[in-house]
Amino acid sequence: MIRSLLFATLIVAQSATSCLDSFRKAIPTGAEEAALASYEGSWASIAASTAEQACTDFSWDVTEVSSSGIAGTWSARCFSAVPVSGTATGTLTNGEVRWAATGTGTVEGVGSCPVALTGTAYLANNQVRIPYSGTTCLGAVAGTELLRQ
Repeated sequence: MIRSLLFATLIVAQSATSCLDSFRKAIPTGAEEAALASYEGSWASIAASTAEQACTDFSWDVTEVSSSGIAGTWSARCFSAVPVSGTATGTLTNGEVRWAATGTGTVEGVGSCPVALTGTAYLANNQVRIPYSGTTCLGAVAGTELLRQ
């Protein structure tokens, strides 16, 4: 009986330890928080693209950095002439920031145009490279922008 109770106690203790280890792995480390903090600030496209099926001339303002991710505002020009602005959020996964942005553009003669973009941001050499794809009321967009502070 004592052996059974001891065995059951060991199993519960092992399960609790495994559960705590899983929880600890889900919490960002100091290095991950520092990586997210490096995205904070204002970023703008280095060169505007002339691609028709793209958004370009990005401006990103990362205003919130926390252990769970980053957030802020953005603006761009899609289809060479449609100004768009909105909000964006991102989370750090394996050293890269996976982000999603939503916003609204204004199309002359049409009015409001919803825009949704997703992508992965890579920070290197004081620049952020953001391949993206998304949808607008005028059709799909995709491209890659290079931003600098």
